[in-house]
Amino acid sequence: MGQGARSSWGRLLADLGSTLLEVVHGRIPADRPVGGVVIHDPVDEPVYPENSLVLAVGVHTPDALAPLLTGAGRNGGIAVIVRSPVDLTDDVRRAADDAGVAILGLARGATWTQLAALLRSMLAEDDIGHTQAESLDGIPAGDLFAVANAISALLDAPVTIEDRSSRVLAFSGRQDEADASRIETIIGRQVPDRYAQVLVERGVFRDLYQSDRPVVVDPIEMDEVVTQQRVAIAVRAGDEVLGSIWAAMDGPVTPERAATLREAETLVALHLLRVRAGADAERRLRAELVSRAVEGGPEARDALSRLGLAGRRVSVIAAAALPDEDGDASEQADQERMAARELLLDALTMHLSAVQPGAAVAFVADTAYGIIPVADAAAEDRSAALSEDFVRRISGRIPAVVAIGHAADDVAGIAASRAEARRVLRVLTTRAGTRRVARMADVETESLLLELRDLRASRGETASGFLARLVDYDRRTGSELVNTLAAWLDNFGDVPAAAAATFLHPNTFRYRLRRVAEVGEIDLTDGDTRFAAMLQLRIRRD
Repeated sequence: MGQGARSSWGRLLADLGSTLLEVVHGRIPADRPVGGVVIHDPVDEPVYPENSLVLAVGVHTPDALAPLLTGAGRNGGIAVIVRSPVDLTDDVRRAADDAGVAILGLARGATWTQLAALLRSMLAEDDIGHTQAESLDGIPAGDLFAVANAISALLDAPVTIEDRSSRVLAFSGRQDEADASRIETIIGRQVPDRYAQVLVERGVFRDLYQSDRPVVVDPIEMDEVVTQQRVAIAVRAGDEVLGSIWAAMDGPVTPERAATLREAETLVALHLLRVRAGADAERRLRAELVSRAVEGGPEARDALSRLGLAGRRVSVIAAAALPDEDGDASEQADQERMAARELLLDALTMHLSAVQPGAAVAFVADTAYGIIPVADAAAEDRSAALSEDFVRRISGRIPAVVAIGHAADDVAGIAASRAEARRVLRVLTTRAGTRRVARMADVETESLLLELRDLRASRGETASGFLARLVDYDRRTGSELVNTLAAWLDNFGDVPAAAAATFLHPNTFRYRLRRVAEVGEIDLTDGDTRFAAMLQLRIRRD
């Protein structure tokens, strides 16, 4: 593994903290890079990459840990990982503080092999280009079907690997040798509900997840058919249950079979962790590539190439969930908004991947951006139709809006398309209305008004001239001259319509309109004056 920084400490801890690692002493800045993993060897001291994590395998006593901390700090290490519970004596704390090294505890039950492989896979996730496939015990990392077949060969029985929801993640060959229930499980990739209910009633899952030994499931009679005996074992990483292994086999669980299942559990846990880390890494990497591509700059071209979009005509879309009307700032509301964002991203990714091959989607800050290939003008119209369909489909769960940028052929054009989509999205999220999908041509006026308002606010400018006089008069007298003028302009000078909009008699409205001209010192017969009044009122109202 290379010695350059691959990931930040904060990201590693966020991903692994609840499952495998805990900080027992010291503190590392969240943005500090992690450069590699070193396994402590008391006989042959290893080479320490800069900002490395040291795995203190076999180090248990304070007398052995204290000098290891000193040596790790001297060689550029940032943390030493030991098996929990850690005996934190004063000498150990002092050694850690003097060396500037944190102490981490590895959860009991988790293996050093699991930890080392997972850390290395996560540290390598930002590598550019393709790398040679990693293997775990001779099996390609994450290939659960190969693992299932290997376990099946050792047990001489058909095997499934399932998650905690009884969904089938992988299965071995020879499933036809099992019973009809197993065949139904394989076809549906899920344990049938009626069978799972019996397992719950018998307490099988309770026994399975509370024990680290194989659990025998006696045959079940269902639909006039008796199932074959099952032997299952939970798959764990530390205290976390990742899933389970199920073998359809008769006879007692011999010590050899039990040992095989326990060894298989460790291997499956390693592969499941690798799959999970790989999925998280892929999502983060894709988000980074999409971010580079839509923002332009020197790295955009490479990002487009890695996304498979280099040299293609594309359009940028921006999607977001509409903000809550009540503005709830509670922790629960924040969690619900985060869940809505994830659901929006997953739904948009699935929608575009199904109907627009080659599209790349990821969250950048609080916005889901999609880069969509568009071959011609007709394709641009199809992108708009796809966005409309997406918003309609997801509206029952999330009120979302989608902004569409113009088509672009190069890096600069893509960055401009993203900026345009962002401007359109702002209109859709800040101005209440029925429109949920828009291009710049649909909302250009509203976008300009918002930008004028921002410009005015940035200069610290407030209402002046006729508008300042009308606002001051309304404030002092309780009048409605500003609203009267706005209603008259909105109705193109149609007094009866404006009067109806403000619930006034036309004569009363005409009187107020005369007062507008007098107090504001404004000539309402002049076209330029009316335009200036409309513009200032719109900026103020927005």
